[in-house]
Amino acid sequence: MMRAEVGDRIIIVAAHLDEPVRDGEVIEVHGAGGEPPYVVRWSDTGHQTLVFPGPDARIAPRSVAR
Repeated sequence: MMRAEVGDRIIIVAAHLDEPVRDGEVIEVHGAGGEPPYVVRWSDTGHQTLVFPGPDARIAPRSVAR
C-alpha cells in the first residue's frame, strides 16, 4: 500500500514514451495512516489537484527528495 507524508514527492512515470514524467509535492494527505488520496502541487504547472495514485506512481520521502 502506498503511504506518504506532507512534503514527500510523488512521481508519476509516463505511460507512453513520448509523455513526460510528472512530479509534485504532497501538500495534504486525506487517507488514514498516510494512504491516498493526496493533494499534490505539480512542479511543472504549480496547480494543485486531488490525486488517487495508480500503479505508475511512486513516493519519494522528503528526506530523500530534497
